[in-house]
Amino acid sequence: MTRDATIRVTRLPHAEGLPLPSYATAGAAGVDLLAAVTEPLVIPPGGRALVSCGIKVALPPGHEWQVRPRSGLALRHGIVLPNSPGTVDEDYRGEIQVILMNAGTEPFTVERGMRIAQAVLAPVTRAAFQEVDELDDTSRGERGFGSTGLR
Repeated sequence: MTRDATIRVTRLPHAEGLPLPSYATAGAAGVDLLAAVTEPLVIPPGGRALVSCGIKVALPPGHEWQVRPRSGLALRHGIVLPNSPGTVDEDYRGEIQVILMNAGTEPFTVERGMRIAQAVLAPVTRAAFQEVDELDDTSRGERGFGSTGLR
């Protein structure tokens, strides 16, 4: 695996003994984020919780972390990230936390060390904005929300 970026990590006291984020396989795009809860946390159906990961990071300049749900948790338990993908900006230095939502039908228990989300390091392109009187025409025009149909 080629490594062309370094993320500096500070482990917080409540994450003592937990591994740092890591890639589960050689071809994985995202690193697993772990729950640094000190006791089990139950999220009822329809409920939300802010779950600590117990780390702070310094991302490389020109990058963000895109925090995404884990497909297995979504499929088997209905655990999703309501703000997915969440963004960790390169200049953020607070604790990494993940908002989990239980869209399932049963209570879900978050336990210490559980893999709750994944984070993908992605380059950021910053845009310059130019005000104009009119935009160019396209074949789509102003048609939006469902205008292309289902088939």
